[in-house]
Amino acid sequence: MTEAFDAVDIIRTKRDHGVLSPEQIDWTIDAYTRGEIADEQMAALNMAILLNGMNRAEISRWTAAMIASGERMDFSSLDRPTSDKHSTGGVGDKITLPLAPLVAVFGVAVPQLSGRGLGHTGGTLDKLESIPGWQAHLSNEDMLRQLSEVGAVICAAGTGLAPADKKLYALRDVTGTVEAIPLIASSIMSKKIAEGTGSLVLDVKVGSGAFMKDVGQARELAETMVALGKDAGVNTVALLTGMSTPLGLTAGNAIEVEESVEVLAGGGPADVVELTVRLAEEMLAAAGVRDADPAAALQDGRAMDVWNAMIEAQGGDPRAALPVARESEVILAPADGVLVELDALAVGVAAWRLGAGRARKEDQVQAGAGVRMHAKPGARVRAGEPLMTLLTDTPEKFDRAREALADAVVIAPGAMGPAQQLIIDRIA
Repeated sequence: MTEAFDAVDIIRTKRDHGVLSPEQIDWTIDAYTRGEIADEQMAALNMAILLNGMNRAEISRWTAAMIASGERMDFSSLDRPTSDKHSTGGVGDKITLPLAPLVAVFGVAVPQLSGRGLGHTGGTLDKLESIPGWQAHLSNEDMLRQLSEVGAVICAAGTGLAPADKKLYALRDVTGTVEAIPLIASSIMSKKIAEGTGSLVLDVKVGSGAFMKDVGQARELAETMVALGKDAGVNTVALLTGMSTPLGLTAGNAIEVEESVEVLAGGGPADVVELTVRLAEEMLAAAGVRDADPAAALQDGRAMDVWNAMIEAQGGDPRAALPVARESEVILAPADGVLVELDALAVGVAAWRLGAGRARKEDQVQAGAGVRMHAKPGARVRAGEPLMTLLTDTPEKFDRAREALADAVVIAPGAMGPAQQLIIDRIA
């Protein structure tokens, strides 16, 4: 087979600040997927993209080419609109769990394809797999049936969606090119567009516990992804949300499920409730549903009913006892005062080291491991009172978890500090 282009010419074009043509981009993604372009060549091109960027047309075509490398799901047979949410990841970010059933209450189907955690950010599938019997993998037919009958599904993405992205993601991870915004945006959006949802709300985290530490970079990523969604005909909006402090009072797997159920029962931490309701409002509006009251559906049990049906449909028992860590250790407040800082990254790393996360994709996680927080910024604390509880099945992990938390907490005397900003901006 005679190739239409040469990989070295493609690399040189982007190295020299040139613009890749649609045909060059299509060939590049196809040739890399087929193995015609070697990893070292694609690594060089990724680095050139990281350094020199891509324009909107290039990113849009790159995303379309990755979508074209695999299958596209089709929900047109459903009798209701579809809406989905994607979070760029954070600490204690269990929002998907109460959000999917909450949106489904109002007649909008939620096809939530989720992943597992890597490093300090937790994975939605890891959390749900702590529920006895729950299964992450569904066929496309089973997913469509569950959306029709229950209205919401949270499951693993099939191998057929954007297979080019799987190769590219693994390569970026080991070549220092993960931070390239065109590549991040196209990676996320190729899968979400291929998923077939009619509308999409993006939760772009910013802060110490997020992938994006800087508001400017987070805004650029959000704007790029919103543009990609619109170019593909998907009604897309984004919220920039703070991730310098963990969401809620838990970071782990089973303990985050427990907290999510509290929210579905009309309780739970105020920040988790606030963000769940706000994202539900955005998802419903994007799907064309007006005058809905998601907060009321949390209070009156409707969202809990959908949650129970969703878990049962995937083999889980929503009423079964969740796993509990065998060992615990309490960290005490070192002084009297106001808790003014609780660093999300430090808490996430501690939970990871306790066994709630993984360093490699093949690692196993502990369902009961994690960090339970007893106070959030703004709260008054007293010396010697419990500040956090560390949970694990393997007590030898406590030492490294404590090391991660050594500088996580700032306690100041006197008046309370500024309120934590949860929702920073909206981009549409």
